[in-house]
Amino acid sequence: MLMAHPAVLRDLVDQYESLAALHASPADSERVRQRMEDVAYTLCVSTGTRDIDAALTAARRRLPAARPRESALLSGSS
Repeated sequence: MLMAHPAVLRDLVDQYESLAALHASPADSERVRQRMEDVAYTLCVSTGTRDIDAALTAARRRLPAARPRESALLSGSS
């Protein structure tokens, strides 16, 4: 199975956690909910899982493997 780069997983986890915090607030909107579902789906596909809890766990397990140099290369900076 192909696995997403740890830097990509880090970004997805960060996005999901930020959106979850927004979703919990009274200012919840349809746009935030939809984006949260999209990120959850992408995390599931990227980790080969079927639910967000399993996807977050799998992604977090891969995160320590990311090296700063690889992250810089992926983002285009050096």
